[in-house]
Parts: sequence; C-alpha cells; structure tokens
Amino acid sequence: MSRGFFRSTAIVGMTTLLSRITGLVRDVVYATVIPAVFMEVFVLANQIPNLLRRLFAEGAFSQAFVPVVAEYKTKRSKEEVRELVDSVAGTLGGFLTILSLLGVLAAPVIVLICAPGFATKDEGQFALAVEMLRWTFPYLLFVSLTALAGGVLNSYQQFALPAFTSVVLNIVMIVFAAVVSPHFEQPVVALAVGVFVGGLLQVFIQLPALLKLGVIRRPHWNLRHEAVKRIARLMGPAIIGSSMGQLSVMISTGIASLLADGSMTWLYFADRLVEFPLGVFSIALATVILPSLSSQHAKEAPEEFSATMAWAVRLVCLIVIPASVALFALSGPLTVALYHYGQYRPQDVEMTRLALMAFSLALLGWSMIKVLATGYYAQQNTKGPVKIAMRALGLTMVLNVIVVAGLWLTDHLQTPGAHALLALTNGVGAMMNATLLYLGLLRTNVLRRGQAMRGLLIRIVLASALMAAFLWWFGGDVGTWLETGKIERIVWLAGLVVGGIALYFAALWVMGVRAGQFRLQPAATSL
Repeated sequence: MSRGFFRSTAIVGMTTLLSRITGLVRDVVYATVIPAVFMEVFVLANQIPNLLRRLFAEGAFSQAFVPVVAEYKTKRSKEEVRELVDSVAGTLGGFLTILSLLGVLAAPVIVLICAPGFATKDEGQFALAVEMLRWTFPYLLFVSLTALAGGVLNSYQQFALPAFTSVVLNIVMIVFAAVVSPHFEQPVVALAVGVFVGGLLQVFIQLPALLKLGVIRRPHWNLRHEAVKRIARLMGPAIIGSSMGQLSVMISTGIASLLADGSMTWLYFADRLVEFPLGVFSIALATVILPSLSSQHAKEAPEEFSATMAWAVRLVCLIVIPASVALFALSGPLTVALYHYGQYRPQDVEMTRLALMAFSLALLGWSMIKVLATGYYAQQNTKGPVKIAMRALGLTMVLNVIVVAGLWLTDHLQTPGAHALLALTNGVGAMMNATLLYLGLLRTNVLRRGQAMRGLLIRIVLASALMAAFLWWFGGDVGTWLETGKIERIVWLAGLVVGGIALYFAALWVMGVRAGQFRLQPAATSL
C-alpha cells in the first residue's frame, strides 16, 4: 500500500513542484516590474477571493465532498455517483455565482473592512483596490469548480491533472505581468485581469477528463439530493473551522494595511516562500491520503486507517522539520537570490527576510494541520477541527491585540519591521492548532504514542540542527549577498541547498535511520 501512496504523493508532489517553481518565477516577475507600494494592492485584491477559496474550495467543501464521493464510489452505482456530481456542481456553481456578483457590487465596502489603512494612504490605493477586486472576486467561482473537478478526479486516483491546474494559472500570470502589464495605464491592474482569465482556464482544462470518466452529465440545482444535504451539513462546521484560520489572516491583513507602506507586500513574498515546501509536500500528502482514508473508514478498517495516519505524520516530521529550519537559516540568501531585482529594493529584501524568519515557525504547524485534519475529515468529523481552530484563533487574536496595542502605545505602527510580529503570531496559532489536533487523534486511538517515534524525532531534530549550523556558517550575511552577481547568487544558493540536504540525510543515516522506517505497515499504528 505504501508504494502506491509514495507513487501518488510523488506524482502530486512533482506536479506541485512544477507549480511552485512557476509560482516562484511569477513572484520574481512581480517583484521586478511592480513597486512594493502598488504590489500590496494586488496582494489584497488577490487575497480576498483566495481566502474564500480556501474556505469553499480547499477548505470546507473539499473536506466534506471527497469523503462522500469516496463512499458513493465504494457503495453505490456509477449512475448514483453521476447524479451526485451533477447535483453538487449545479448547486455549488449557482450559489457561488450569486456570491461572486455580490462581491463585485460590494467591493468598496469589502476593501474598507479588510484594509482600512488604504483609505488614508496617498498613492490612491483604495480606488485601485476596488477596481482590482472587481476583476479578482469571480475567481472564487472558478477555483471552487476547479476544486470540485479535482475532488472527483482524485477519488478515481487521478492526481496529476488537478495538481497541474496551478501551473496553468501561474503561466497566465507570468504572461500578464511580463507582457501585458506595460500596456495598462496602471500595470498592476493587469495582474487582476490575469487572475480572472487564469481561473477560467483552470476549469476548462479538467472538463475532458471528467467527461471521459462519465461522472458528470448535466449539472443542475438540487438541494433535495441526500448527498448534497449531507455535504452541506458537513460543510457547516467545516466552514466555521476554516473561517477561523482565514479570519486570523484577514485580521493580520487589516493590521498590515495600517503599518508602513509595503508591509503587505513583504508578508506576501515571505509567505510565498513558505508555501513552496507546504505545497510540494504537505498539501500533496494530504491530498493523496484523504480519498484512501475515506475509503478505509467506509470499509470499517480502523487498523489500516491508523497505520496510514501514523505513516503520514512520520513523513511530515522527516521533511518539514528540516525545511522549517532551512527557511530560517537561509531567509536572507533566499530573499536576495529570488527577489532582489528591478523594483525590489534592499529595504524590501530586509523586511521580507524578517517576515520569512517569523513564518518559518508556521510551516511546521500548517503542514501538521493539513495532514492531521485529514484524519478527522475522512471520518466525516468536522466538529472536532472547528473547536480546535476556534481556540487557535482566540490565541492569535489575543496576540494580535497585544502587538497592535504595543505598537500604538509606543508610536511604532509605521516602523518598518513591525509586520514580522504578525507573521510570528500566526505561527504560534498554527502550532497550537496542530498540537490540539494531534492530541485529539491520540485520545481516540487513531494515533498511539510509541518509543520508536520519540527516538526518530530526536534524530530528526539533531540532524536538522547540524544542517542549520552548516547553512549559517557557509550562508554569509545579507550584505555580501546584495553585492554578489545574479548568477553567483543562484550557484551559491544551490550549493547551500544541496549541501544542506546531503548533510541532513547523511546525519540521519549515521544515527541509524533507514528507509524501512517509513514503509506503511498496517500493524504499525503507534507513534
């Protein structure tokens, strides 16, 4: 079984790697052609539909839809699966069409609520944000339909095409940023138009595969369908749970709009570097195991379910702990090598470096959340993660209030660098969320404590520390990187990455860690 999971995870991971690489190219183009003061307007206009996307597409909807589809596929006829997909597609599409129209009409109010600082800034950010949001908001509809199509294809073990849709969007955005934007009076507006066009293409490229499966015929509104009602019931708590995390991001965005010009841009570019390992591995792993966990739950195979979860947690520890450490140690070199071109000034580099160091803590938390929450959703349990997310949001909000109050009282709201505190509060909240999810799975015996995992974790931490020392010693300071040529930066960074990876795995091997410890064995359910 583990070979199939490895193969599927590798397929999604490699496709997602291509997506992240094209995403990095896209962000480099952004940094090169768009000044930070205007880039943060696009960050807001793009962030709002993407937050809702994570709520409806990657969040509540996917977590409710995929287990139900897996159950129908296991226990029902193909005609019943087809009627389910048609009903869900028509109902979801109709609802989100109405929501998208409302978002376009209410764009000024949304911008005022989400970024109140724009109304007082001198570069016309408020009016520009309203115009761009009216282009980007319909992306919510397009990406949700893309997620629906991807959920169906994943249930039939087709992972590559859904993962490839992000590559399509990135290519479109690169073209609009590099080629189309100079023809606009305000070049940054071209990015918003690119989001609209790319969203449409993401939907259409999956249609042939869906039609070939024969599981979609004529989407229609059908709230009375049993599975649609069940998905809606499952989505209710999941929406609340997902909204907790998104509300946390929204609050941070609103605060960032009150800080120094460029703060949202710095947070965005730092977050994109964190999203690279998160998407290549953690999201890919969660995507692959959800259909299988759902099937194991439907077949009432608890030992297989527990073994799959334990295996996934071991892999996350193996890959994400050193990735988090490497992001912290290489925050300066990564920022300079990838972004210090064109409009991206040395101050932008320093501010992004600070945010990336703070965000590196969040990577482990977000990765664990992706995998651990899958264990709840596969059992069609959406209430547990909701309660946990609400607690994590409460902690994050308290920390945000402390940060804002401290900055205001000391008259440092406009001080460059204050934005990094927002990244840190989100990281603390993410770690709390992941910890509570893990403890919940322990209490229900889905995961079980074991001496073997404790010993493995100690070895992973020691190997990561050795790797960090190597990266810190040979990484140099930011000033040296700023004076280094473009080609030399890339070669130096590649050498650090390859050397760090080699040292990490060599250290694990010396300490007795072998590939066999990461094979999926049904009886090995303890951690």
